[in-house]
Amino acid sequence: MAASTFNANTGDGYELQMGRWSRRLAVPFLAFAGAAAGERVLDVGCGTGSLTFLLAARPDLSAVCGVDCAAPYIEHASRSNPDPRVSFQIGDACALSFEDAAFDRVLSLLMLHFVSEPERAVAEMRRVARPGATVAATVWDGRGGFVASRLFLDTAAALDPAARRLRERAFTRPMTRPGELEAAWHRAGLVEVETAELAIRMEYASFDDYWTPYLGKDGPGAEYIATLNEPARTRLRDAVRSAYLDGEVDGPRSYVAVAWAVKGVVPG
Repeated sequence: MAASTFNANTGDGYELQMGRWSRRLAVPFLAFAGAAAGERVLDVGCGTGSLTFLLAARPDLSAVCGVDCAAPYIEHASRSNPDPRVSFQIGDACALSFEDAAFDRVLSLLMLHFVSEPERAVAEMRRVARPGATVAATVWDGRGGFVASRLFLDTAAALDPAARRLRERAFTRPMTRPGELEAAWHRAGLVEVETAELAIRMEYASFDDYWTPYLGKDGPGAEYIATLNEPARTRLRDAVRSAYLDGEVDGPRSYVAVAWAVKGVVPG
């Protein structure tokens, strides 16, 4: 199985770290990517099922399948699933287990920038989509449009050279620069390629609400913090808290998050 560069540990941890925001992003992404009555839809890199369950809310779809390489996320999603039309399975985005042309629509939410071979994953998404099917994906604009993440990464990088490398990796992940998704779709031979920018807001009740996910075991930020000793962790926490407060009392904050999106059609 091709390696993912996302540190996955527990479904609950992912829900706290990103699931609440991927559910929000799934709404404009599905509006962009579309779905039609009677379709069989594949969600590649489904995580805990944010997009899969949004698709399942449509009673006119015949089947929805979610695939992810992280067993804890698939277990979490499966426990939450009451719908017989919906299935989840562990799988590799770079080597999908399905036959050619098995699906009417193939979608991916926040996955391609964490795949070790994203071009191969795109080719696999096209392979399992029938002629005429839509293949679509979205990823964060980590460098230019992900304010909540930059607050953490920029502050950490100012304190620690190792965090500078973390920030560089975050800003140079594949498929996250302007035009990269579109170019990949054209290279994969998809036609009628369209792109969009999708925006949501990430809202936090307090600094603790913002900080707590970084103390878990899911995602690159938490993975980095786990390498720090207690004094370094406290120093980082205090600096990030100062950036979060930004001269005001603790309380709610709302940050814009922008994602790139692309869709194309399998020719034939």
